[in-house]
Amino acid sequence: MKEYTIQSTICVYGWDELSEDDRNLISAAKDATKGSYAPYSGFCVGAAVRLEDGTVVIGCNQENVAFPSGLCAERTALFAANAQHPDQPVLSLAIAARNADGFLPQPIPPCGACRQVISGVEQRYNQPIRILLYGTAGTHVTDGIDALLPLQFSDEYLGH
Repeated sequence: MKEYTIQSTICVYGWDELSEDDRNLISAAKDATKGSYAPYSGFCVGAAVRLEDGTVVIGCNQENVAFPSGLCAERTALFAANAQHPDQPVLSLAIAARNADGFLPQPIPPCGACRQVISGVEQRYNQPIRILLYGTAGTHVTDGIDALLPLQFSDEYLGH
């Protein structure tokens, strides 16, 4: 038997410890929650991505009565960015969530499908994406998806 130890590093920052660019991106993600369509869960998620040229693209979760037909905020933002600006690498992704009581104290991590899409975008542009998970008690930051998805499926498995 062989055993591997996988470690992740995630930094937690207070609002004032973040750069102005990071605070602005998180603010865009928070604003994006206003476009969320969440009549079933009441859980509104917003995401914002910053591209290499400084463009910010937002996304928000969209629910559907046929539950698997909805889409997460992260994928909405990343797919929109890739479709509208295919030549611009994604540098950062901020995610914020709120419910009827307001923004959550603890940040929410991306779901498994979103983690895999983030991994694919990193592979597409051959660079890590800075991920900012906002919570009112602190923002969790990681420099790349590896910390959230250490064993990821990649195109190398397809023989590319």
